[in-house]
Amino acid sequence: MPPLLFCLRDTWRMKAAAKAKDKEKARDPEEGIRTLADNRKAAFDYHIERRVEAGIALRGTEIKSIRAGHTNLRDGYAKVDKGELWLRNVHIAPWANASVEQHEPTRPRKLLLHREEIGLLVGEVSQKGYTIVPLRIYVKGGLAKVELGLARGKKRYDKRQTIKEREHTREMDAAIRRRTGRG
Repeated sequence: MPPLLFCLRDTWRMKAAAKAKDKEKARDPEEGIRTLADNRKAAFDYHIERRVEAGIALRGTEIKSIRAGHTNLRDGYAKVDKGELWLRNVHIAPWANASVEQHEPTRPRKLLLHREEIGLLVGEVSQKGYTIVPLRIYVKGGLAKVELGLARGKKRYDKRQTIKEREHTREMDAAIRRRTGRG
């Protein structure tokens, strides 16, 4: 075979390998997700049993404010009302560049889930001590999503244990850094 044919065949193989690698990246579930707000307090106050992804019905100024990072999830929770799931007490600051039409910062926002998923959550929340808390808000594929956690409240001694574990891991990491000379 002439050398030109080998060159074309090798080029074709390299392009096919690059396409396969791109497809593999596209299948990664965390690819293209940008977290905009995080509820770190939820992991301290609750045992998270299960996580669910839901869409949020938002107004134009709300999504712009969320993308700017002006969201507070700390006191938020989700509640079922007439077969629909609503996100309550989540503060989304008014967007500074809006005209006269502004949104109310803590208005209830409808969460978009399938009826079966809502039914499962209602069944589990009806058990004693369970609640639904927002864990984070992120953009996935251009759409705002919220990660909800089915959570059971921690007792005071559980919180103290969490603090002890966190301090212990910090001490271990510091000792390792001192030992290896990094840091």
